[in-house]
Parts: sequence; structure tokens; C-alpha cells
Amino acid sequence: MRSTSAATALAVLFSSAALSVAAAGTASAASAVVSSPGGLVVDDALRRVFVSDRANGRILATDYDGTLVARATGLGDATDLTVSDDGTTLYAARSDSHEIVALDATDLQVKARYPVATDTGPRYVAFSAGKVWFTYGDQWDGDLGSVDPAVDPASGTDPVRLAQFPSQGTSIGVWGQALLDTDPLRPGVLAVGETGISTDSMAVLDVSDGTPGLTAWYQGDYSLNSGISDIDLVAGADQVLVNGTDRDAYANGGFSKAGAYPAGYRADVGRSGLIAQVAGTKIAIYRPNATRPVRTYSTGSEPAADVAWAGDSSRVFALVAGSGGYTVKALTGPTLNVPTLTVNAPAKATRAKSLTVTGKLSATVPLPAGARLSVTRTDLESPNGKALPGLTVKADGTYSFTNTPPAGGKVRYTVTYAGDAGHAAVSASDTVDVSRAATSLSLNNNGKLYNYGTDVKFTAHLGKTYRNRSVSIYADPFGSDRGKKLIRTANVNADGNVTAVVDMTRDTTVTAVFTGDSRYQPKTVKSTAYARVKVSSAVSKHYKKAKIGSTSYYWFHKNTSPVITTTMTYYPGRQQRLDLEVYYAGAWRSSDSQYFSLGTNGKSAVSLGAPGESGLKARIRPVYVNGSSGDTVNSTTYGSWKYLYFSN
Repeated sequence: MRSTSAATALAVLFSSAALSVAAAGTASAASAVVSSPGGLVVDDALRRVFVSDRANGRILATDYDGTLVARATGLGDATDLTVSDDGTTLYAARSDSHEIVALDATDLQVKARYPVATDTGPRYVAFSAGKVWFTYGDQWDGDLGSVDPAVDPASGTDPVRLAQFPSQGTSIGVWGQALLDTDPLRPGVLAVGETGISTDSMAVLDVSDGTPGLTAWYQGDYSLNSGISDIDLVAGADQVLVNGTDRDAYANGGFSKAGAYPAGYRADVGRSGLIAQVAGTKIAIYRPNATRPVRTYSTGSEPAADVAWAGDSSRVFALVAGSGGYTVKALTGPTLNVPTLTVNAPAKATRAKSLTVTGKLSATVPLPAGARLSVTRTDLESPNGKALPGLTVKADGTYSFTNTPPAGGKVRYTVTYAGDAGHAAVSASDTVDVSRAATSLSLNNNGKLYNYGTDVKFTAHLGKTYRNRSVSIYADPFGSDRGKKLIRTANVNADGNVTAVVDMTRDTTVTAVFTGDSRYQPKTVKSTAYARVKVSSAVSKHYKKAKIGSTSYYWFHKNTSPVITTTMTYYPGRQQRLDLEVYYAGAWRSSDSQYFSLGTNGKSAVSLGAPGESGLKARIRPVYVNGSSGDTVNSTTYGSWKYLYFSN
């Protein structure tokens, strides 16, 4: 591998860049992606596809699945590619360095470089009769040249010959760098399509003896076309396909209209005679002279940049646009017509009663008489599908059958045509909502209130079902920090009951779920139970405890401030409410209620202040108020009263 500086120096001296080859491991299954497509050619001998990227100076090689297997870099503006008849050599036309580059098709190493004495081109290349044919020149002075790989430049003979387009009978010949095409089944035949002006000319040349001879010539006069952007030899006929649409026959030195395919603008003709045509955002496959496609492929939102047939007609390779550029895609089964199959079942039906399914099998290529369809029913009792009796379509392609679904719920009927020699397999389905009976399901303890931490038994009761006797019980405590959790799944007992225990530390929604079976509908019920907080309070700064009457009081000197410490179940942002009442005129009367925040340990200490007078009775309690205390995860809970007495 040359260093970067050495490669740059050589590029200056020889107008070429250094070449590097990197193998792409098959494990990565990378695709060949190019940003500016140049040539696209298929090597049938090696079962490889080559594409050049003009913007990045690369040639990429894929296998027949479209997986990248090798790449060559440093190839500048490789505008077109062709492969030798034996598949061993890949040739690239480089318009920037004015040369034909020969590469080993197995590893993409450069084998030879053939300079072309032109300042415009070469542009297009094709291989026929042992030579590489290329076009070159500007719009007003185009011509045809060739490279004979059998000639060794060291012998003193130049393998490159220029100015080979026949001038006899063609006026001034072709203008511009013309398109070229060959057919491996017709060695020595070369199609030439002029480009660049609306009155483009075209020709078919005989190059079998190494010197081009004119077989047919069309002087562009709008009678056959209005500009040429694509030309292909038609397999099995003395015709060319122009712009992917028009078939022009050649005979007696000239061309004439022979028919047309529906509108397209780029195509490739396979050895079998099938046509792969780019038509908008589709690639259409036509049999010779047909007007309806055998098969179509979607290319997404953009047209394909180019198409090329595999030699065995097993697939078509297309350059399909994507977010990263154009990707080589292998389109398989191009010779198989894809039928249309419909399935129409009723939207709803009653379990254990007969229903009718209808549909139709049709194709743009006639189907064989007596085409057979297979039918599968998928339901809750046969989740993997149950085969039903097959059926034969009628002469018009329609069919119908009856069936009695044993299970309710979603029942899917799938109809399949296995395909034949000319048609791909196809399958379609439709779903019926089959009725199921309702069952009963209940859950106790709804609306009940429990002390904090109580273990509560929730019992679900399930009514009549068919086979499924399982019930799942979920607990969903209030608060965003906890989610719904499955606490038990079990079959109900002989009485139809199943029980689960919930630790009631918060208000909690408990859900019982019966998932249904083939004859009974699913059922879900909910029960919401409520939980108090755990709350207590402690009094300090008193000098004694003593009863007044039957009530125990905490005794304080009149100038001492009592401290009340509340302990409450913690929750982020939670506050306690402290209620204060004073006894006078023979009754307890509210003096104040105030909220105080809890620490993360759940405690809140409040100093009440000294009253400064004796003989005063007071009482105080902590309260959690759902909503007002800063959250709604528990139910309102009142702590016990603590009684205070102030003496001298």
C-alpha cells in the first residue's frame, strides 16, 4: 500500500490515483452504496455485480444477493463498466484521466491501463469479439475506438485504435460520446446510440472481424425518436430497444418501427428476451412484445438509476435511491407473475354457526386451469393454524367455502396459492370477530378503609367459563413512584375464588383479570381500597403527667413552651396539619390549625409557645389531610389528642 503522499505524487505524474482494494466481510452483510452512479454491469462467470461511484472514485462489487464483497478506490471518474466475455476482466472508462483501466474481476487489482488520445472521454464501453469498444469526443466530433487486450504495448504496437466508426453511408457519423450495447448471445454485434441532441442517430455495427462494418443506420430525423438516452440490443430479434420503450427493427441497412412497451425511460434486455424497464418509481418486467408486465417492483419514492439482468434471468439488479445514496438491490423471481388474491369473510359471526368466505385469484398472466388453494383457520384453540379442506377456483377465478368456527374471538382465515411455473406464491387473509359468551367476575373490598400496613385479602370470584379458570390479580398503589404490579396468577378453587394479599400502605386500586377463552369473553374488574397513614405524636418540656378528672394531662409551667413532635409516614412534599383547641366556657374550642412540613425521617417538631398564664387547658393532635397535606396517596388520618395543662 502506498502512502498518501506517494499516491498524490503519482497522480500528478500519471493522471491516475493509487488503487487500494478492501474485502468486505460477508458477516457484516453490507450493501453496495454509491452517491453518483456510473456503470452497472453483471459478471455471470463470477456471479458478481460491479458498480462505479463517479463522485468517490470507487468501484464496488457485490454477490448475487447484493452483499458487498470487494471495493476498489482511487479510480476517479469511472463513467462506465464492461466485462470480458470470459468474466475475468473488468474494464472501466475513465473520462477524467482519458484511459481505459483493466481490473482483475476477482480482486479488483489493476491489470493494465490504456491511455486514449483524446481530451474528451472515453465515456461508454462495451466488450464484443475480444475487444473493448469505447466512445469519445465532444458533441460535434464523436467517434468509436477500441482496445485489443491481446496486444502487448511492449511489442511496439498500440492496442488502442481510434476513429473506427464507419463513415460510409453515415454522413458525418455520430456526434457526441455515443451509448453502446452488446448481446453475449450475438457476438460481434454492437449497438450505437448518439446522445446530446433531439435528432440523435443510431446504428448497429458488425465488429466480428475487429473492424466495424455498418449493418444499419438511422439519420436522426424525428421519425423514430426524439433523442436517445438508452439503447439495448433485443435478444432473439434484429431489433434495438430505445429509451426503454420503443422497439425498432433493423434490416436492409436501416431501421423501422416494430412496436413499443408502455412508457419507460431506461431498460435492460435479458438473454431470455425479458425486459426490465424503469417506469417511474417501479421496475416493470415484460415478456417480449407484451403490453402488460409480468411483474413489477416498487423502488420507493425515487426512480431507479439503472437496471441489469443476471445472465440466468434469475434476478434483476437495480440501483435504488435511499438516504445514503443508491444501493444495489437484487430483485428475485422476475420471471414469475405475482397473482392477486382476495379473501372476504364476514366482519362478525356467531360461534358454532356456519359462515361463508369468498374471494378471487387473478393475474395479469393467465393462471392454469383448476388452480388449487389451501386454507388455514387460526383461532384461540388453534393458535398455530388448522388446515381446512383445499378448494379449486372457478373458471373466473372466484371461490367460496363455508366453515363453522368452534372458537370465539378473532378468527383468521388464510388462503394460499402455492404458485406454478409462471406465477409466484401468494397468500391473503381476513379476520372474523366471532362471538363469545359473557362471564361474571367480582372483587371484594371496594371502598373500604384500612389502617396503615394492614394485610388485606382481596378475593376474586369467577363465574362459568369453558377451559380457562385462571385469574390474575394486580395491585396499583396511588402515587407516580410506584406502578401496577402482578401479585398473583392462579386457577380459582372449586368455589370459583382466588385470593391475594395486599399490604395496605397507600390507597390502592386492585384489578382482577380473566383473559378469556375460546368460548367466553375476557373480563376485568377493579376494587379501590384506602389506607390511612401511620401517625403519632410526642410531647416534651412538661414537668409531670397527672390526671384532671379522668383525663391524663401533660403539666407545664405557664412560662414554658411545649414541644410537639409528630411522626408520620413519609412521602415527598408531605405536611402534617397540627390542630390546637383550648377549653373555656365549658367546651373545647378551636384555636388554630396549621400545616408543617415533614423531614425525610417523617418527623416534624413544633414549639407551641408559652401562654404566660396559669389554669389554662389545651389539646393538640396531628392530622394527614388527603390533598391538603401535599399529596393524595393516602386517606385522611387523624392522630390522637394530647392534653396540656399550664400551672404557675
